[in-house]
Amino acid sequence: MPTKNVRAAMPGDAGTIVELVRSLAIYEKEPVETVQLTESDVLRDGFGDSPRFEALLAELDGKAVGFALFFHNYSTWIGKPGLYLEDLYVEEQARGYGLGLDLMQELARIAEERGCARFELSVLDWNPTREFYHQLGFEDMDDWLSYRLTQPGIEKLARG
Repeated sequence: MPTKNVRAAMPGDAGTIVELVRSLAIYEKEPVETVQLTESDVLRDGFGDSPRFEALLAELDGKAVGFALFFHNYSTWIGKPGLYLEDLYVEEQARGYGLGLDLMQELARIAEERGCARFELSVLDWNPTREFYHQLGFEDMDDWLSYRLTQPGIEKLARG
């Protein structure tokens, strides 16, 4: 049985995070070219003066084979922070060792330690990991719809 480990990502892991995001794009049936994330982006936004996200790496025998990228949001109703999981991914050859569960448990510990009232994520409707999330106790939010405004729309709205 390989040795498993989950640890906080460090600046030296920026390239690994980019490669894992590219693998995630392929898993999600997206052209890898659509991933614009660079090592510089990861260093600036994950490890700079004002980090916008944090990441965990899942390792098998010392090799990073999965990641979870997350950040905090805030509930005005509850008056407490929440933890939002942007991406969770484990490479295909590393699945079946419980690394996804290990990552989720570590995220739950972080949320608990930081006083988070919620732990939220979004998942594509076709993704088979939906059942995994259900088994962990996550619930579909049928009454909430996701909305997104991309860069051209942001620019248009900002300029009136």
